[in-house]
Amino acid sequence: MSRRAALFELIRQRSFGRGRIKLASGRESDYYIDMRPTTLHPAGAAHIGELIVDALADISVDYVGGLEMGAVPIATAVAVASHARGGTIGAFFVRKKPKEHGAKKLVEGLPKGETLAGKNVVVLEDVTTTGGSALQAVEALREEGANILLVMTIVDRLEGAKENFGAVKLEFRALYTADEFLKSS
Repeated sequence: MSRRAALFELIRQRSFGRGRIKLASGRESDYYIDMRPTTLHPAGAAHIGELIVDALADISVDYVGGLEMGAVPIATAVAVASHARGGTIGAFFVRKKPKEHGAKKLVEGLPKGETLAGKNVVVLEDVTTTGGSALQAVEALREEGANILLVMTIVDRLEGAKENFGAVKLEFRALYTADEFLKSS
């Protein structure tokens, strides 16, 4: 079984379900994709890291990351997979709001004194509906001076994200679309 097929099966079994749910975008849906049971699973994390590193092979990436919490295990998996191949892709995450203590940073994971200014960055997401969460991360990263190459998600729900990213001149890639899971259920 290919890595892509194995990850698909894990998502189908562990993360995809039917039932009324309110999405982060505020929309309602008759299916859900809760990626945490997959992104936090040993095989799921390994497959995700490898597939995203493969998908990014055609561009020069310094860092990957995105909005807390969903992007944290994904960015970590990508950094680990990159390292295993001799690469140096680093990971970070963007807080929804700055901490009220300590350094009060919005972007976390970088060494003291280092910023994302001028760095080639890919914004990651677990499931994308309209892209609102990723765009929140994009805004914070642009304020840091990051060069955002693209937004990448594990599953695109096909509900406007591609168009919303296109409107702000951002490339968007997905490992899977929701239609693939809907057809298999």
